Amino acid sequence: MSTTEERASHSARTPVHKGERIADWADERLGIYNFRFLIRKVFPDHWSFMFGEIALYSFIVLILTGIWLTMFFDPSMSETVYQGSHVPLQGIPMSQAYASTLHISFDVRGGLLIRQLHHWSALIMIGALCIHTLRHFLTGSFRRPREVNWLIGFVMLVLVTLEGFVGYSLPDDLLSGTGLRIAEGVTLAIPVVGTYLTMFLFGGEYPSDQIIPRFYSIHILLIPGILVALVSIHLIYVFYHKHTQFRGPGRTENNVVGQPLMPVYTAKAGGFFFLVFGLLALLAGIAQINPVWTYGPYRSDQISQGSQPDWYMGFLEGALRAMPAWEFTVPGGYTVNLGVLIPAVILPTVMMMVIALWPFLEAWVTGDKREHHLLDRPRDHPTRTAFACSFVALYLVLFFGGANDVLAERFHLSLNQITWSVRIGIFLVPAVTYIVTRRICLGLQLRDRDKLLHGRETGKIKRLPHGEFVEVHAPLDAAQGFTLLDREIREVLPAPAAQHDGVPNPRSRKEMLRHRLSRWLYGGQVAKPTPQELRQALEHLAHAPGATASLNGHASSNGHASSNGHASSNGHASSNGHAASNGHASSNGHASSNGHPDNGRPAAVGEREPDQELH
Repeated sequence: MSTTEERASHSARTPVHKGERIADWADERLGIYNFRFLIRKVFPDHWSFMFGEIALYSFIVLILTGIWLTMFFDPSMSETVYQGSHVPLQGIPMSQAYASTLHISFDVRGGLLIRQLHHWSALIMIGALCIHTLRHFLTGSFRRPREVNWLIGFVMLVLVTLEGFVGYSLPDDLLSGTGLRIAEGVTLAIPVVGTYLTMFLFGGEYPSDQIIPRFYSIHILLIPGILVALVSIHLIYVFYHKHTQFRGPGRTENNVVGQPLMPVYTAKAGGFFFLVFGLLALLAGIAQINPVWTYGPYRSDQISQGSQPDWYMGFLEGALRAMPAWEFTVPGGYTVNLGVLIPAVILPTVMMMVIALWPFLEAWVTGDKREHHLLDRPRDHPTRTAFACSFVALYLVLFFGGANDVLAERFHLSLNQITWSVRIGIFLVPAVTYIVTRRICLGLQLRDRDKLLHGRETGKIKRLPHGEFVEVHAPLDAAQGFTLLDREIREVLPAPAAQHDGVPNPRSRKEMLRHRLSRWLYGGQVAKPTPQELRQALEHLAHAPGATASLNGHASSNGHASSNGHASSNGHASSNGHAASNGHASSNGHASSNGHPDNGRPAAVGEREPDQELH
């Protein structure tokens, strides 16, 4: 054996790809190979998760277009006489802010397109954030450990709304000036500190020549900087806590079934970004929005008929129009204007506090200290879903109340009748919506229970020998049966004892409050079928020739059965019942050696079993 070191010639070595050399160069300096666990981060797929992405991509478009607009906008209140290309406004005195907005719209190449793209992006972003927040609320993803991230998202929603209002006011046109006048009145209505806040914001008596420069600094520096920081923290928490997912075969509280960040999810997210960008550009090109030249420059002695704010401020406008002009004077000559204080200060504050504190209220009522990574279907929590729908109903009533003059003009109705309808609807519509939504959720729970016990409807009608016509039912497939059974039902807390051995309970009031709230949140739900009921139902279905049951009556200890009845150690089985040793099953039930899903095998959860026929 030769001990001489033999070195292969340079031509005989395996060539290294250029991309690999670049990656090695970057790793030597940045250590990018240490972030391998991030690029293999798994994200589940569901259509409802896209609303957060839409908000993020709209925010990116907002930043890009906002940077472009800052190069041409002049945030000055100094007066000038317009001599631009828009003939109807030539020779009219106006502020430099309004004149520069006209210059962007008519004299800068592509300026109107960028202005409208910026405005449409703001509207779409706020709308996507509202739906994104509603999705989190309905599915219960705000529970531990995501309470802080819920608060971060809530703060972002409030800041984006304020950012939209501030940016909407910058052109200094007659419509936005009317909104500023309302904002000044609302600020003045705040007891004790209202006058100080007004002087701080406006820099003097209204109208002030400082409001546009101050709002400009807030719009391009303060709020965007806070939003960028909050978005970064929000996404970091999403990575840290791992993404939530809906219940289903192979999905537990300890795993995530989906696609890795690189390259699958990144490619899909990149394509979706360009789809959102393209849709926003299409809206900016064909749908006119905020034509400031039709309103004219702002003057404090004028107002345009039919003035309407952007949709996200419509509920505040409706509340102000519906509230009667109540006021009273306290000793000392100070007037409290309830007609502005209640609808524009107290009502929005209460609505926002309910949204922000709901996760902590629900955790306090249940006393639940567990971590939750599996989402709930809205029907599984009827009270929470009904409350969310009634909240949306209240918002819509106030929104349409803010357009009472437009509705009266377009539909030839009485303005007073519309106003009184809004006043009554504020109390009536949310209550009716709550009752109807809760009954719908309970009805859907009954339907799911009926599916588990009697199978799904096939649409086939059979005539029995004695002449009766019946519809043929077929057992659910394994995935559907597992999903319907894997529903968490929380127990109502028992009523506390008033006393024990003659000693009064010092916490009776607190425990009674928790008991009543628990009964309100979780009382009256439809129970899941027991294993005995499932076995009886499957035996009944098995009498029909050719019927193949997806659940054969062998359920796990918690009632979650697999397709062949073999459950995993934690009761969560895959679609064919073969679970991994640690209970982390893949989508087809065959787990890899380390418990992570094996994406190389095709999933069988989407297969439908043959229809059952009666003879």
